[in-house]
Amino acid sequence: MFDALADRLEATWKKLRGQDKISHSNVQEALRDVRRALLEADVNLQVVKDFINDVETKALGSEVIAGVQPDQQFIKIVYDELVKVMGEVNVPLAQAEQAPTIVLMAGLQGTGKTTATAKLALHLLKSNRNCLMVATDVYRPAAIDQLVMLGKQINVPVFSLGTDINPVEIARQGVEHARSESIDTVIIDTAGRLQIDQEMMAELARIKETVQPHETLLVVDAMTGQEAATLTRTFHEEIGITGAILTKLDGDSRGGAALSVRQISGAPIKFVGVGEKVEALQPFYPDRMASRILGMGDVLTLVEKAQEEIDLADAEKMQEKILSAKFDFTDFLKQMRLLKNMGSLGGIIKLIPGMNKLTDDQLKQGETQLKRCEAMINSMTPQERRDPDILASSPSRRRRVAAGAGYKEADVSKLVSDFQRMRGLMQQMGKGGLPGMPGMFGGMNNYATAGNRPASPGWRGYTGGASTKKKPKKDKKKKGFGTL
Repeated sequence: MFDALADRLEATWKKLRGQDKISHSNVQEALRDVRRALLEADVNLQVVKDFINDVETKALGSEVIAGVQPDQQFIKIVYDELVKVMGEVNVPLAQAEQAPTIVLMAGLQGTGKTTATAKLALHLLKSNRNCLMVATDVYRPAAIDQLVMLGKQINVPVFSLGTDINPVEIARQGVEHARSESIDTVIIDTAGRLQIDQEMMAELARIKETVQPHETLLVVDAMTGQEAATLTRTFHEEIGITGAILTKLDGDSRGGAALSVRQISGAPIKFVGVGEKVEALQPFYPDRMASRILGMGDVLTLVEKAQEEIDLADAEKMQEKILSAKFDFTDFLKQMRLLKNMGSLGGIIKLIPGMNKLTDDQLKQGETQLKRCEAMINSMTPQERRDPDILASSPSRRRRVAAGAGYKEADVSKLVSDFQRMRGLMQQMGKGGLPGMPGMFGGMNNYATAGNRPASPGWRGYTGGASTKKKPKKDKKKKGFGTL
């Protein structure tokens, strides 16, 4: 979502590089670029004005710290202001002293409210909070059926009384049922409309008055841009909300909603939806979002995603196998599936600092390459997966694998050779140095003295040889993740 904004801001930082200090003249040009970038990202105009004024005041009033470049200091000021605009800290979901905690979900039709209800239930389930979802949307066709289906998918019960009962009564009975069953959290999915109307607001107000929720969350479609902030403010003024959930944050919209909602409505963003899968809901951390906007990645979110999927004991065993070159195709397949469970390749890669420059085409090519690898590995026998050398020495086996996967023998040969080189590289790392990288630990003298040639920082091949032969130019032109 923030790719275009991040690119524009990075161009701004480049203009400040080489300056010896932050001055009124050079900061004005930078501020113009930042203002233009924010407006193009569909950030609310008043939010942009206040943001620029605050950044200008802090930039001109700050002294450049020794050893810190002006562009770096300006980035830090922009980062701090982004965090401030988005709310500074994560606001966690409330938890009542006496169960159940009641969460009321509101929003217009098409914002993903019913799906967000299930996503929130699964998120709480992972936090060891048992949930009950209550279906009160008696107007939209199949809304109740959708929630029931999602409930089965995540193993969370759904309370419903059909479409002939008043939604207020359904909500009341749902809460009573949760109390009788000692359920920790009740999430009430309410009806939406195509636009805000008095009937909708009156019904929400009656439900809220009846069940007395601890949280009233507005589900907002981030694709609507700055209109999302106006919508949040209207709901806040009419019924009083405690927070917002921004959905479709992984879409092609320009990101203005994330930067406008808190400032315009006064209600914090509590969660963001980052995909269609029911697992794709994350708590909203302003500092992490600011890092993503500025192209710094989001390592903490990446670690949390990994922790959900990775068993520490398995990770230690895998590390041992990798560093001893015992890593095989079965292990590789397992790691690919683990990556899939964490989300899309593009979503994961862009959380890594410095990887935000990969284009969508490169990421798609990487995903295609991983699918090709998986198809070929699935076509191998268990013995071939455990021992890639068997395939390396047997053309007939490679032809059989290729035919089974729907690819050419050359594709299988490349997979095997790339895999063997990767294992060799990892084994060298396990011994304390990177092959072909002179100066790394004990390998430095070997490379520097080989044939009385000076050490070079370039790659010398995967097996640690001293050859200075360069890789063919066609390899350099490949995009994405062409090799393992």
